[in-house]
Amino acid sequence: MAASGLEKVLASLFWAVIGLLFAVFRVLSRKTAAPAAKLPSVRNPLLLVSATQLAKKIRRREVLSVEVVQAYIDRIQDVNPLINAVTKDRFDAALQEAAQVDRLIEEETGGEEVLEDRLPLLGVPLSVKSSYAFQGMPFTSGLCSRRGVIASVDAPPLTLLKRAGAVPLGTTNTSELCMWSESHNHLHGITRNPYDLERIPGGSSGGEGSLLAAAGSVIGVGSDIGGSIRIPAFFNGIFGHKTTPGVVSNENQYPPSSGRQEEYLSLGPMCRYAEDLKLMLKIMAGPNANMLSLNATVDLKKLRFFTIPHDSGSVWTHPVSKELMEIQRKVVERLEADLGVQVQEVCLPELSYSFQIWDTYMNLPDDEGKSPVSFNELMGEPGRPAWPSWELLKRMVGKSDHTVAAIALGLMEMTHGSKPSKVIMQLKEDLQNKVDELLGTDGVFLYPSHTRVAPKHHHPLFRPFDFAYTGIINILGLPATQCPLGLNQEGLPLGVQVVAGKLQDHLTLELAVFLEKTFGGWRDPGAE
Repeated sequence: MAASGLEKVLASLFWAVIGLLFAVFRVLSRKTAAPAAKLPSVRNPLLLVSATQLAKKIRRREVLSVEVVQAYIDRIQDVNPLINAVTKDRFDAALQEAAQVDRLIEEETGGEEVLEDRLPLLGVPLSVKSSYAFQGMPFTSGLCSRRGVIASVDAPPLTLLKRAGAVPLGTTNTSELCMWSESHNHLHGITRNPYDLERIPGGSSGGEGSLLAAAGSVIGVGSDIGGSIRIPAFFNGIFGHKTTPGVVSNENQYPPSSGRQEEYLSLGPMCRYAEDLKLMLKIMAGPNANMLSLNATVDLKKLRFFTIPHDSGSVWTHPVSKELMEIQRKVVERLEADLGVQVQEVCLPELSYSFQIWDTYMNLPDDEGKSPVSFNELMGEPGRPAWPSWELLKRMVGKSDHTVAAIALGLMEMTHGSKPSKVIMQLKEDLQNKVDELLGTDGVFLYPSHTRVAPKHHHPLFRPFDFAYTGIINILGLPATQCPLGLNQEGLPLGVQVVAGKLQDHLTLELAVFLEKTFGGWRDPGAE
């Protein structure tokens, strides 16, 4: 399904301009190379234990919650000056809560089973993306005009995690208004990738991804409307799960969804150890957990596997790098060798329109005909909508509160037509039908989480549409888990997303456990 001649011409002109701007950027940003800083290696063994196993050790009194929480506080104090992932800590409160946990366990007479059933994460540290309402904590999503806004309630998934006994350590950084693939804003600064501080941790849940990968947290929570869980999980070499929409509550997030965006936004867990995904999702889903088959036994040998190595050649995204195609091929080989299954390679030409489909559906009105709140309106809150052209001029002289990425998104928004393209909507429906038929209730496909490993800071400005590899999964309403697959020759994380049919989250979570055992899972970024 080739692009039209006009689209090819427009794309060629666009990339020519982008290429020129990138050349200018590289000249202006050229600097003398300084010795690269590196994170300290993990030395405390408590930081190398999954949340599931930590909870068990705490319940059995093999370790105190205070000891675990203090170990993570010490680690954050070591690494956060380098990665700038934590926007606000609550260490004193966390230690007090951990001490209460230890007293509760000391006084408990019902036994370990009672605690496990009632409080499955009792005493385990947790980090929280700052787009989640967290009572008593800043609620900014990186927007300067929200400086001083304090949440008065908790987002429902956070409430459920706290009720399960988790101890929040603080909040983490995001991109401005959670709508860019680099976690950078002028309120909290720029977050860095722990594997290479000159590279990005992704966005918008980049603070979570960076902190988790740096062993500053064991479990965290993110949100995903275009890849905001999976891209940071990929760039930082951890696990991240985009849940089937409608399972985990999206209430008390900022910015709130509008138009039909609720259908594409998913909240989910992020963690270093695959076994924690299912436990966290059971808790975060609350009463909706029964929509999923999380307690079902999954026999991977009985599943149908597919691999889609690329998007069939979009004019708006860059080709998938050779190293990512190669690691996905190695996953196929291991599935076939270890499980005795056949993995079928599939080509879906409609995927070449992934960005256009995502962009079209994100801007559709709701059932009552109300259009989504514009990005420029959100940028301007609490006043009038921002004027991105004026903000760009201000940015040139260092006077705008907004990042270049946010201003560019505002400018791009102004190019949208008044009516969605019927051609694009038909392409989406065709793709949806093909994918639903392909997957059924027992199918899983492999798909790149991105076109390349973590890029250097600000480089996504010059490759703005590569997130389409994750964004299309949001529009299709499918669950997906990003799984780490070791490091490349530069020491940067590799990975792949595994995708299943709607409400079949348990399939991707089980495959994540298999891939962790096979490829080694998370790697310490400070290791020699």
